[in-house]
Amino acid sequence: MQLIKDILKLKGNDFLSVTSDTSVCQALKLMMDQGVGSTLVVDGEELRGLFSERDCAKQMADDCSASLDAPIENFMSSPVLCTRPDQSINECMALMTDKRIRHLPVITDGKIVGIVSIGDLVKAVISEQQFVIEQLEHYIAS
Repeated sequence: MQLIKDILKLKGNDFLSVTSDTSVCQALKLMMDQGVGSTLVVDGEELRGLFSERDCAKQMADDCSASLDAPIENFMSSPVLCTRPDQSINECMALMTDKRIRHLPVITDGKIVGIVSIGDLVKAVISEQQFVIEQLEHYIAS
């Protein structure tokens, strides 16, 4: 059974973050430059929220007059569901599916140690299944 820490070993612990007073426009530009769909909102070491493209679209749909110059704290999701490095990929997939979220910050001892996306989890599951298939094919062939 693969764990979240296994994904972080492969993808690394880097994550994008902004402060709560960052404008939505600045955050979106940063996300586009980095090629990611979300950013953590962190003040000091405190996780304040998570901002995603989906949060922006929802806020704009709810209030078409909302300004992209507004602070990100007006658009972010909060509180944020998180996971631990020792949690299984299957548990996280179930949580993300149930809560309809795409990103989970990874927390150890109150400190952010990374973030995983639903894409990261799906990639890991496919890789594990491919390994099992190859092992079974090898067993059958021998």
